[in-house]
Amino acid sequence: MEPVYQKLPEQISRYPIYQVDAFSDKVFGGNPAAVVLLERWLPDDVMQRIALENNVAETAFFIPLEQGYHIRWFTPEIEQDLCGHATLAAAHVISMHLDPTITQIRFQSNSGELTVRVTDELLTLDFPARIPVPSQAPAVILDAFGIEPSEVLKARDYLLVFEREAVIQEMQPKREILDQIRLDPGGVCVTAPGERVDFVSRFFTPQASIFEDPVTGSAHCSLIPYWSKRLGREKLVALQLSARGGKLYCQNAGERVLISGRAVTYLEGEIRV
Repeated sequence: MEPVYQKLPEQISRYPIYQVDAFSDKVFGGNPAAVVLLERWLPDDVMQRIALENNVAETAFFIPLEQGYHIRWFTPEIEQDLCGHATLAAAHVISMHLDPTITQIRFQSNSGELTVRVTDELLTLDFPARIPVPSQAPAVILDAFGIEPSEVLKARDYLLVFEREAVIQEMQPKREILDQIRLDPGGVCVTAPGERVDFVSRFFTPQASIFEDPVTGSAHCSLIPYWSKRLGREKLVALQLSARGGKLYCQNAGERVLISGRAVTYLEGEIRV
């Protein structure tokens, strides 16, 4: 008996989609991001619903330009102003699946022009630095973590600095307390000197469907300037100590930061909307 396939209504369109594990060299590691290829922008509410349906930390949408691409990022709840791991995932899709000969990718975004250098080993994001400045965290943030940081700073995100990697690894913030505050589009990053690398971190987003982000490239726009100044060197290696984990090769370049990592394709298919 011949299989019966459902015919799609004419108004339904198909779009290529990939799911990529960014800042990892193996599947099930790093931070998963969905990447959707478009010829032109869909309505914002449709892209938001696609991101919610994908149910990963970020979905990157991009369209081709005369030179490069325009990229946007959506969490399941909101459009983000900048996302490192989903940009890395989009660059991986372009370089691995669309144009294997490409060596540099230019993205236009709401955070300006972003470039990604492609080599055999690494993808390198060129992002704007976000210099953190001394700040006072709201009491609800400090209450949620229950441990006094040695420093509190802020750029887009709150940055809580501790002095031992074990504190970051063992930290169990109380979500019911932290969810009393909303920091769209930012979050709370905790960090400390690393035992095997230069520094470690974790990243939490109050009121988000995904409370702890596995690997947060954009947070390193602040972490890199901080640790570069504190440690007195421009090149650094970092680990994000989430359950999935991720390794980042970092460089401070003044008003820019370079964030390098690997990525691997987990899924390839199409969506129908």
